[in-house]
Amino acid sequence: MLETMRPDPTFHPSARLAMEAEAEKIAYTALLSPDRSRPDALAVVDVDPASRTFGKVLHRLDMPNKGDEFHHFGWNACSSALSPLSGHAFLKRRYLIIPGIRSSRIYVVDTQPDPRKPKLVKVIEPEEVMRKTGYSRPHTVHCGPEGIYVSTLGGGGADGTQGPPGIFILDCETFEVLGRWEIDRGPQKLHYDFWWNLPRDYMVSSEWGLPPQYENGIVPEDLLSNKYGHALHFWDLRARKHVQTIDLGANHQMALEVRPAHEPTREYGFLGVVVDTTNLEGSIWTWYRENGTFKAVKTATIPPEPASADVLPPLLKGFGAVPPLITDIDLSLDDRFLYVACWGTGELRQYDVTDPMKPTLSGSVRIGGIVQKGLHPNGKPFPGGPQMTEISRDGKRVHFTNGLYSTWDAQFYPEGVPGVQVMCNVGAGGGLTLDPEFYVDFGPDLAAHQIRLQGGDCSTDSFCYPSA
Repeated sequence: MLETMRPDPTFHPSARLAMEAEAEKIAYTALLSPDRSRPDALAVVDVDPASRTFGKVLHRLDMPNKGDEFHHFGWNACSSALSPLSGHAFLKRRYLIIPGIRSSRIYVVDTQPDPRKPKLVKVIEPEEVMRKTGYSRPHTVHCGPEGIYVSTLGGGGADGTQGPPGIFILDCETFEVLGRWEIDRGPQKLHYDFWWNLPRDYMVSSEWGLPPQYENGIVPEDLLSNKYGHALHFWDLRARKHVQTIDLGANHQMALEVRPAHEPTREYGFLGVVVDTTNLEGSIWTWYRENGTFKAVKTATIPPEPASADVLPPLLKGFGAVPPLITDIDLSLDDRFLYVACWGTGELRQYDVTDPMKPTLSGSVRIGGIVQKGLHPNGKPFPGGPQMTEISRDGKRVHFTNGLYSTWDAQFYPEGVPGVQVMCNVGAGGGLTLDPEFYVDFGPDLAAHQIRLQGGDCSTDSFCYPSA
């Protein structure tokens, strides 16, 4: 009984205390069947360098359905449960909430009693999600103080275009779908990522596109007409009210991952933009609040790399270059290093963002890429390019996979993107090197997407108290 009356030891009041916690020993990686011929799965990977099975798949949990398209997923509870506003003080970081972005089905997986052999304990069917929320295509999962927040990419109807997408809430103990989060959504019509600063009581969200714009692949006409998302939205978190929109300019297509500073006293964060349609560059933006108003500034750009048309996929032949395609960013818990995945050029960049308005390139590795096709240090290929990125709490290791979204993988990498997971080691003062011993091959039939680390990671937890 006493055990259940104490906060989960993997919950930490501040980011600094989380950095001092025990290192992760296993990772959970979402796997999907690109051709939907078999069920998607959750892999358990050994990430303990002292283990004899380091870099091996310890277990794979196959799901009962086909065609889900696993993408992003998250924990039922995290450090946000230590918020003084929480009504659930004794939750455990125990369950993984895994949405199917294509099926709109949600799986609840229990990582206890044996974290190495998780079990499926609940399936929320798409009909329930739609009936209670009017939303479809669940995407990002964040554990909040009072429940589980799930963003969506689609509204109602078979094609997900009847009404705008948004965010809904799951009960963090029963996993019942409670309903829409928004009370006053203002002008927001598209959705992608979201996160927040809990003590400052605001949320930020971003935009990708509606299901017809991504489910069957990128729509070139929509991209060249600047019809994908290009705005940031800011919300009053407790009032569930839209308060401000920042349009980055229509040429800044696909405003994806948002990464607020982990230190709650710092009212800024970062955004990755996939491509500028005027010059094919990718960009990093810093958003911040000044005198009560949010602002955003482009603080770093990554240029395209020239390439001959005969080595480019059909989608890019007319451009004579490979765009970096910034498809993920992640921020270390000390708010020092921002990692930027350039899925097109095959580069993972590390920026020192000690000054968030002046990111400085401090490290880089190249592996994969549309043209370069860089090999792993062990000599094996890395299909695709650096994509979903996850940083250890202590900031010393960076894990990443190689797949973006099944139909987009086929457009940019026609030879296929079978799932692979690798790891970089981070130097004490910055810098990146690929670990030659860590290379996880998930086989030819499964692609790999998001990674979650045992005990929490840098894109999971939000902290309620300042670091001392």
